[in-house]
Amino acid sequence: MAHNGASPAASLSTPPLTPPSAPPSTPLPTPEILIVGLGNPGQQYAATRHNVGFWIVDRLAERAEVIWREEPEFEALVACVELHGRTCLLAKPLTFMNRSGATALAACERWPSLDPTTDLLVLYDDMDLPTGRIRLRPKGGSGGHNGIGDVVEALATKAISRLRFGVGHPGVGGPPVIDWVLSPFAEEEAEVLRAAVDRAADAVGGVVEGGIVSAMGQFNAQS
Repeated sequence: MAHNGASPAASLSTPPLTPPSAPPSTPLPTPEILIVGLGNPGQQYAATRHNVGFWIVDRLAERAEVIWREEPEFEALVACVELHGRTCLLAKPLTFMNRSGATALAACERWPSLDPTTDLLVLYDDMDLPTGRIRLRPKGGSGGHNGIGDVVEALATKAISRLRFGVGHPGVGGPPVIDWVLSPFAEEEAEVLRAAVDRAADAVGGVVEGGIVSAMGQFNAQS
């Protein structure tokens, strides 16, 4: 089943995609890199802070002029792109945030050549970073984020490369954390977010091209 799976958070993330798509029956090529953007499926979550992982993979799909399709085997929307000469599979889990690990695990089981410690990059929101700030890391725990926590648990390793995208913190006296991440950004943040999503997509390309350590030196310093 083919999908135009772009985030409908139009003013803050990517515009709707309109490229041609391959027939749904076309077999997926064996990916060299798996790139999983974390978020929650459904229109009611599309513009929320918790869904910036989806926004980044949407931007990558838009640049490559590919369209999303649903793959029940992975419980996800997926799109195949070429980045710096390498075949990459973009994925947006449809499992809701707390079960994000199912998609990564299913892909690694489908293609045993994928090593989660070297061939996986997970993209997600982080309240400990200012809005639009990005940080690449080669490993780590969950930091209280249930999505990356489930990926770590499903794959039984903390050595998973990740890109954290700052969504700001509600602060003392602000709304509860869960309400904060499930709320949209302020309109005045739109310009910052557009540039930051582009920079995050560039950072993903940097990881694919030169590895996580090289990309950290370039993109962590920029932001």
